[in-house]
Amino acid sequence: MTVTTADVIVIGGGIAGIGAAARLASHGKVIVLEREAATGTHSTGRSAAVYIENYGNATLKALTAASAGVYESHELSDAPLLTPRGELSIAAEAELGLLESAQAEGKGLERLNAAQARALVPILREDQIAGALYEAGARDIDVDALLQGYLRLMRGGDGRVVTGAKITAITRGKAWRVETGDTAYEAPVIVNAAGAWADEVAGLAGVRTVGLIPMRRSAAILPAPDVEGFEHWPVVGSIHETWYCKPQSGKLLVSPADEEPVVPHDAFPDDMVLAEGLDRFERATTYPVKRVERSWAGLRSFVADRTPVVGFAPDAQGFFWLAGQGGYGIQTSPALAQLSADMIVGTKPAIAGNIIAALSPGRSGIGGDVPFG
Repeated sequence: MTVTTADVIVIGGGIAGIGAAARLASHGKVIVLEREAATGTHSTGRSAAVYIENYGNATLKALTAASAGVYESHELSDAPLLTPRGELSIAAEAELGLLESAQAEGKGLERLNAAQARALVPILREDQIAGALYEAGARDIDVDALLQGYLRLMRGGDGRVVTGAKITAITRGKAWRVETGDTAYEAPVIVNAAGAWADEVAGLAGVRTVGLIPMRRSAAILPAPDVEGFEHWPVVGSIHETWYCKPQSGKLLVSPADEEPVVPHDAFPDDMVLAEGLDRFERATTYPVKRVERSWAGLRSFVADRTPVVGFAPDAQGFFWLAGQGGYGIQTSPALAQLSADMIVGTKPAIAGNIIAALSPGRSGIGGDVPFG
């Protein structure tokens, strides 16, 4: 068996793993192992790709804010990584309490009435809207440009990606040893950035799992509405996240905002779940769904407190977690990539200590096997 050594092995070639590898590659030899034929195949390539400052809990909002500098610079791409979009949340009468809580906890949010919401998205039914919140600063993310920028940065250092690398064994001696067919890779540090498969990777390595739950999120691509200026609409959805839609590449993307626990797999949409979500969308709008041009699904993986798991495992030397990003993985990836590299190399992170503690694999309330269903 051929043995290749490195300073760090990164398992997973999504935006999390590639971002971390890019930041680490200037400090030593980094090898990324990706079992698919290309990077960014699963959740990274199936994201709604919007940068929303008010999305998620306090820890996630802090990570999103800490990512802004990379997005707004030209370090990774000559073209802008963020472009204007806006985000509109609408509420029925029974949901006004949730709307008011979101406004109190957020920043830069404008309260709108039904007519104002409809002025932004003309297909909305005013009689279904008791109130709305608008985040003008929400922006689209060019995910492919971000990923390719990190790949260039990684390859400009001492980093490379091995695709088609299905892991068969992970053991620990003087260093971690990861076997893939007839090749083994050894390094003192492993970064577990395997997305929905991160607990499986930990299990192979004999490391305590974090209770990761992959959840399916589906989307349908519909023909563009025959409305002038459609491409400039904001992302819009219910405050309870029972559906959302956004213009995308000249079409209309609609999601039922589903979160169905599933086993890790190459996700595909459930026809019934998709149909129910499209029905909720139709009842909130005047757009009749006559044809679905295509549909797809991805996996959003969470632990119990819905906060990412980032840091060295308390029970295994050199095993670094970078998992559980849920639906926030793209917009927080610059901050988490830099934080991961800082913690592995031993540089003082720019991220505040209380945020790092909230991400810790050893924090209370997570861990152990979680049943599906």
